[in-house]
Amino acid sequence: MEVKILASKVHVKKGDTVVIITGKDAGHKGKVLGVQPRKQRVIVEKANVVKRHTRPTRSMPQGGIVEKEAPIHSSNVMLYCSKCNKPTRVGKKVLADGKRVRICKRCGAEQD
Repeated sequence: MEVKILASKVHVKKGDTVVIITGKDAGHKGKVLGVQPRKQRVIVEKANVVKRHTRPTRSMPQGGIVEKEAPIHSSNVMLYCSKCNKPTRVGKKVLADGKRVRICKRCGAEQD
């Protein structure tokens, strides 16, 4: 019998603006470039930058040392609310037409 790993829900989506709350980049505000729900990790623009040594390829004949963003655990980021200009927890609400939206727990503004 094969064990199937289910992807957990992550409270942020690609394109959201988030604030990193812990670690070496604490306080950094950036855009989410990607989400890895199975690992519960997110990639934030210009945060957790690491150096990768790459060998020459056809697309990059020079090779060398490349800086790129590494994933951060989703519990270390909070959604940034543009209305109250603060990091916030995410709530969910069902509208009258049945559509589900994410809301700011501080001010109640819709985030989607």
